[in-house]
Amino acid sequence: MKKKLLAIAMMLAMVFALAACGGGGEAEPEAEEATTAEKTTVNVFAAASLSAVMGEFESGFEAAHPETDIVVNADSSGALLTQIQEGAPCDVFFSAAQKQMDELEGAGMVVEGTRTNVVNNQLVVVTQPDSDTAVTGLANIGDAKSIALADGSVPVGKYTRQAMIKLGLLKEVEDPATITTAEVSEQLGGVEISEQGNVSKVLAAVEEGSSEVGTTYLSDTIGHEDKVKILETVGYDVTGNIIYPVAQINNPDADDAEKQLASDFIAFITNDDAKALYQKYGFDTDVE
Repeated sequence: MKKKLLAIAMMLAMVFALAACGGGGEAEPEAEEATTAEKTTVNVFAAASLSAVMGEFESGFEAAHPETDIVVNADSSGALLTQIQEGAPCDVFFSAAQKQMDELEGAGMVVEGTRTNVVNNQLVVVTQPDSDTAVTGLANIGDAKSIALADGSVPVGKYTRQAMIKLGLLKEVEDPATITTAEVSEQLGGVEISEQGNVSKVLAAVEEGSSEVGTTYLSDTIGHEDKVKILETVGYDVTGNIIYPVAQINNPDADDAEKQLASDFIAFITNDDAKALYQKYGFDTDVE
């Protein structure tokens, strides 16, 4: 009887020991999973016209830096500027114009020595592929029944107005961005204008046919050749250069790791190897 009880006791001890080992083995993957989940977020605010190329940079950088989560906020540069000024956490700002970056730099919000010009772009006048529009380019855009046009706070809207002034379509003013959409319509003879908040929305309005023509960037038409037709690529002599600057932003909430990765990301998207990717998406990389 004693032998039986001893055997049972030994078996129970073994069961408890195995259960304890099993419990310890299950905890290890959870700890490992928790470590893997701890990533440093880098908040990148980029002009809407950079959405496609930034998607490739995001995946490429994260593959090389698995400890990083690049979060891209894409919108018009004017809207992004307002968000940053109102305290939205931003580590990197990639603007479609100098004006917005100038404002941040003037306010001391740009990390000194990090600002650099990256690419140039071109303004284009677009319509649907099967359109019978009378418009041949910006010079006679007023002949359209309807136009999709970004507002003046959006860089593409400002460059369009600037080009229209150069062509004599609009009255000259000190800052083309201040010309309202209603004033553009009036000076073009009362044409219907659908005001849009960024280049992507302009493109969408033309693609869906709610506007006969629109002005957007050459880069935004890449991959949309079956949905839009370019009527004119407007020269730099009319629009001026459309330079995109990037810079690291002073983010008071960022720790040292986040700041370093933000700096590394800027280096990643501005080195010589990055040029081919910008060119793939229609950007001109020949900038100073």
